[in-house]
Amino acid sequence: MNEIVLSRRPSKARVSWHAVLIAFAVTFLVLFLVLPLAAVFVEALRKGVGAYTAALAHSEALASIRLTLLVAAISVPLNTVFGLAAAWAMTRFDFRGKAWLGAFIDLPFSVSPVVSGLIYVLLFGAQGWFGPWLAEHDIKLIFAVPGLVLATVFVTLPFVARELIPLMQAQGSEEEEAARTLGATGWQMFFRVTLPNVKWALLYGVLLCNARAMGEFGAVSVVSGHIRGLTNTMPLHVEILYNEYDYVGAFAVASILALLALVTLAVKTFLEWRYGAELAARAPRGH
Repeated sequence: MNEIVLSRRPSKARVSWHAVLIAFAVTFLVLFLVLPLAAVFVEALRKGVGAYTAALAHSEALASIRLTLLVAAISVPLNTVFGLAAAWAMTRFDFRGKAWLGAFIDLPFSVSPVVSGLIYVLLFGAQGWFGPWLAEHDIKLIFAVPGLVLATVFVTLPFVARELIPLMQAQGSEEEEAARTLGATGWQMFFRVTLPNVKWALLYGVLLCNARAMGEFGAVSVVSGHIRGLTNTMPLHVEILYNEYDYVGAFAVASILALLALVTLAVKTFLEWRYGAELAARAPRGH
């Protein structure tokens, strides 16, 4: 009996420590995540629904929302195509410079977004390396929508590729080789074998890429010029309104970003569940 009691004591201690860790994690999340997020909506609605809708219906707020969606609509497909191509190249071929390609894909994770914005100003600004040539041909990149797209593409470049590369490495190329043996062309093999096998990871990467594209501040702040109604995305518009003490307007626009984040979280959770279920179903029995 004593042996049974002694054997149970460590398990009770582990349970108590688990409870402490869970309580700490929940408390931390509530204090530093849930409460600030709730405060955004409370401040946005502080003066009533009428003031909230009026702030969102303002021409500059609508322009910032449209611009944010436009930049995301351009940059996310570009990085999706790049991510697919890079993942296929990294996992299906051996070539000189393969390690360098992987390092360059991860470069935006290491470089500050502000620095990446400054790089584009150095390259394409009026006094930059290519600035005089661009001005001569009446091409405007910096302080215009193309500059915002370039900066956003840079900071969101790794998300799709880094979701696909580990999965495609783990899956191997046996199914693709079998399709090629059966006479499938390269495009048929891609659309009927490769793409269906990575569809959930691809959607997950696109989701993360889109979330970062819509919420990016540092890089687009440098290249935007803060031209109201023209080059201000939602994060930049929030900063301007807050600095002007228009708290209702700032938090109203911020609430849209928060809602987009919550939707992204919900879709992300669904994709993780769906992706995990599909991997479990495809895993060999006994593993």
